Amino acid sequence: MAVIAPMPAQSRLLMSGNEAVARAVWEAGVKVAAAYPGTPATEMLEVISTYPDLYAEWSVNEKVSLEVAVGAAYAGSRSFCCMKHVGMNVASDALMTLTLTGVAGGLVIAIADDVGLSSSQNEQDSRTWGRFAHLPILEPADSQEAYEMTKLGYELSERFQVPVILRMTTRICHVKALVTVGERQEHVGAGFKKEPARWVMTPSGAARRIPLMFEREAALQAESEVSPLNVIEAGSDRRLGFITSGPAYMHVKEAFPDAPVLKLGFSYPVPVEKCRELAAQCDQVVLVEEVEPLLETELKAQGLALLGKEILPRIGELAPPVLKAAIAKLRGEPVPATTAVAPMQVFPRPPTMCVACPHLGVYYTLSQVKNITIAGDIGCYTLGAGHPWNALDTCISMGASMGVALGLDKGRSESDKDKRILAVIGDSTFLHMGMQGLLDIVYNKGNVTVLLLDNRAVGMTGGQNNPGNGFDIHGEEAPRVDFVKLVEALGVKPERVHKVNPYELPTLFKTIREEVKTEGPSVIVTDQPCVLTQAYHKTKPYLVEEDKCTGCGNCVEVGCPAIHVTRRDKVVKPNGREVDLNFVRIETAACTGCGLCVQPCAPDAIVHADTVVPINILKKH
Repeated sequence: MAVIAPMPAQSRLLMSGNEAVARAVWEAGVKVAAAYPGTPATEMLEVISTYPDLYAEWSVNEKVSLEVAVGAAYAGSRSFCCMKHVGMNVASDALMTLTLTGVAGGLVIAIADDVGLSSSQNEQDSRTWGRFAHLPILEPADSQEAYEMTKLGYELSERFQVPVILRMTTRICHVKALVTVGERQEHVGAGFKKEPARWVMTPSGAARRIPLMFEREAALQAESEVSPLNVIEAGSDRRLGFITSGPAYMHVKEAFPDAPVLKLGFSYPVPVEKCRELAAQCDQVVLVEEVEPLLETELKAQGLALLGKEILPRIGELAPPVLKAAIAKLRGEPVPATTAVAPMQVFPRPPTMCVACPHLGVYYTLSQVKNITIAGDIGCYTLGAGHPWNALDTCISMGASMGVALGLDKGRSESDKDKRILAVIGDSTFLHMGMQGLLDIVYNKGNVTVLLLDNRAVGMTGGQNNPGNGFDIHGEEAPRVDFVKLVEALGVKPERVHKVNPYELPTLFKTIREEVKTEGPSVIVTDQPCVLTQAYHKTKPYLVEEDKCTGCGNCVEVGCPAIHVTRRDKVVKPNGREVDLNFVRIETAACTGCGLCVQPCAPDAIVHADTVVPINILKKH
C-alpha cells in the first residue's frame, strides 16, 4: 500500500503511478473521489481512501462514480474519478453531456489504458475520448509526471471550467519511481450556484452550450501550443525526429537518445504548430503513439509528412526493441539482434481459480450438466471457460451475460430448440450492470436460469468491498444487499429463487438441473465468501490415501490447484474401452478443507489429514 499522509513537503517517496496520482489528488485539496475497481486503475482510489480530509467511495459502477464526482464539481469542490479504459464505456453517457455543462470546481478523470491486454478483454485507446468529448488530455510518462500532471489538471480544469482527462497506462500505473511530494493545499469551493441554463441539459439548453464548447476547445488548442508540458528536446542526430507521448516517450529516449523529440504531455488538443517546428528540424519524422494512430491521422490531415503505423504495430507497447527493429527496416539496415535473455522453459500453467474457490463447485457441476449454453461475464469466474471445466460459452462485458442469455433464448434456431440457457454472473458485476439485464429477462419472459455467484467481494481486482458484502471502502459496516429479496423485487417469482451452498455439490447439481428444465426465469444464488477474504474460514485439510486411489480422476475434474496428478496410466475395460487413469495427491499445506474433491471421489480415498504440530525446542535456563 502507499505511504500515506502526513509526509513533509519535498519528501522523496518510491511510488507507483497510481500512488503518485492519489498523493496529488490529496495535495490538490480534492473533497470527493469515487471509482469502481478495475485493473490497472484500482489502486488509485484504494490509496486515496487512506488519506484524511476527503470523502472516498467505491461506487456501484463507473457511470455512477463519474456522476458523484460531477456533482461535487458542480458544487464548486474539487473532485476526482478514476477507471480502467473499458470503464469509460460505461461512464460515457455522463461524460458526453458533461462536456457541454463543464464544471465549476476542478475535476480530473484518470483513465488507465491496459496497453498489451494484461488483464482486459480488449485494448482501447482512451485518447479517443478527448476528441469525442472535446476535452483536454494530459499524458504522464512516469510517476513524477503523474503526480505533477494531476495537480496541473486541477488548475487547467478550473481555468477553463472543463473536466481534464489524465491518460494513464498499465506501465505508468504500476511501475514505481521516486516522486518528490508536497503538502495538502486546502481548496474552498464556492458552493452550488443555481444556473438552469447550464446545469439542466434540455435540447434547447444543450444547443446553446455547443458553440461555447467549441470556443473552449479553440482556447485549449492555443494553450497546448504554449504549454510547458509540450517540449522539443534537441538532438544531435537529425536524420530522424520523433513525436511521442506518455510511456512511449521513455521508449524513444532509450532507443534513440541522440534524436530530436517532441514530448507531448498536453497531447489534446494537438499542438500542430509545435509539431511543425519539430518537423522543420529533422530530415524525417516518426510518430510513436500507443496504440491507435490518432495523432498521426490528425497531423497528416494538417499536411505534415511523417511515418507512424506504416512501420509500427497497432497493438501492445512500443518498447525499444520494437522501435529499433522498425527504424532499422526503414533505413534498410540489419535488424538488431535482441539482447534479451531467452525466457526459461517451464511447464505450462494456465490461469486457474484459487484453492477452494467457491466457483470451483459451480463449474464442476456445470461441466456435468448436458444440453446447455452458458453466457458468462467479467470476473474470476470467467476462468470457467478453461480447463478442466470448459463450462462458459460467451463473455463480452460487465453484465452482458444477462442480455446475451436472453438473446440466445429468443434467437435460438431449430437446432437449439431444446437447449437450456444459463447465465453466470458475480455479485459485484450483478450490482454493477446486471440488474437491468435480469429485469429485461423477467419483463420479456425469457427462459433463462441465472447463477448469481455471491462471494462477497470484487474478487478479480483484489477483494474490494461492495454493496453485497456489507462494508465500505474503509472496512466499516454498511448496508448489505439481500440478493434474494433484490431479484424477487426485479420480478423473479419467489419459488424460482434459490440460495445454495456451492460446496454442496449434490444440492447444487439438483437445483441447476431442475431449474434449467423449468420454463421461465429463475435465479440460483451461491453464497460462500472468496477464500482470500477475512470472511472465509479454513477447516481441516485433506490428503489422498495412495493405496485406495484407483486413478478415477473425478477429483481432478473439480479443478482445484491443490490437487496434483502424480502418475498417469491407461487400462482397457472388459468391454474394450480404453480409460485414462490419473493418480493424485493433495498439497495438504495448501488445502483449506472445503471438501469439494471428497464428494466425487469414487473409492473414498480422500480423508482428513492429521494436523502436524511443529516441534518446539525448549532451551534450558
